[in-house]
Amino acid sequence: MTSTPPAFRALRHRATLARSWALLTSFPDEQRHPDRFYSNLASDTADVIELLWAGTTGGSLAGTTVLDVGGGPGYFGREFGRRSVRYIGCEPDLRELHAAGLPLEQQVRGLTVQGSGMDLPFASDAVDVVYSSNVVEHVPEPWRMCDEMVRVCRPGGLIVVSYTLWYGPFGGHEMGLTHYLGGERARRLYEWRHGHPPKNYFGRSLFAVGCREGMEWARLQPDAEVVGFFPRYHPGWAWWMVNVPGFREVAVSNLVTVLRKREVP
Repeated sequence: MTSTPPAFRALRHRATLARSWALLTSFPDEQRHPDRFYSNLASDTADVIELLWAGTTGGSLAGTTVLDVGGGPGYFGREFGRRSVRYIGCEPDLRELHAAGLPLEQQVRGLTVQGSGMDLPFASDAVDVVYSSNVVEHVPEPWRMCDEMVRVCRPGGLIVVSYTLWYGPFGGHEMGLTHYLGGERARRLYEWRHGHPPKNYFGRSLFAVGCREGMEWARLQPDAEVVGFFPRYHPGWAWWMVNVPGFREVAVSNLVTVLRKREVP
């Protein structure tokens, strides 16, 4: 079994079965109780970024600039604002800011910029941390977006990419496990059952992205070095799954890839 990278030790200690259960059982609340769902997810995300920053740099996240690619509703900005972080969200469709019903005055914690993740409207070496949460599987050119994330990160900064694996149990999103029958067939089944197409329309707003592709992209990055990989929603004792080819495509569910931008010589 591969040893835990030093930067992940505190995070792995925090990755308990209780945390995993709380996150996984909260997913149905996204539509029924969005405030509860997004608040909990944003808090957990900020905790993860904070621990990764401390474990990698030895410093505090307070005072840094964090770019959230595809952050959606403003709960994430609110949570990072509580930690004295300069938060910048980049969202291609600003209507997503209202998707969870968060009042406007609560959304404005930092800056939100309209733009595509595949062509980020920021200068190179602009932010300390850049992350995306569950966005990669929704863009037609995911590794172009990830290249852009590396570009805008400052030397010594962190790039954190978290995404849902197509062959994992949640790969089909609201289409459920029918995605194992194929994306197009799963979409048709959803339309037949519900009378309307799914929000995550396979081939348009949902794409099949695996674990292997993400790990290969990270390892081939010329401008960043891999800190490590871990399954986002698993308890720490199950992190070994990312090291087993084939099996990880189904078992990992959501892969988190962490890189550090190389320092300029």
